[in-house]
Amino acid sequence: MDRDITARILREAEHIASSGDTLRSTAKLMGISKSTVHKDMSKRLKAIDAELFEEVRAVVENNKALRHIRGGEATRDKYLRMKEQVEKTE
Repeated sequence: MDRDITARILREAEHIASSGDTLRSTAKLMGISKSTVHKDMSKRLKAIDAELFEEVRAVVENNKALRHIRGGEATRDKYLRMKEQVEKTE
């Protein structure tokens, strides 16, 4: 594997392990696609650093378990903002 790709994968993995960020936010921060981060973390990282892979896997699983909560909060916030806008116009 190319050294640049390996360095990118390790940068992504260390960021996720230390911050607990989601794959999507990591992709945005690193300027790459979410699909690339997902493939890097789910397939390529294990061959590079098995211990770091397990740390990242735990973070990803935790984020996956909580995503329905984040989605619900986002929806609630959206409707609260809409309600506030309607109240301002009345």
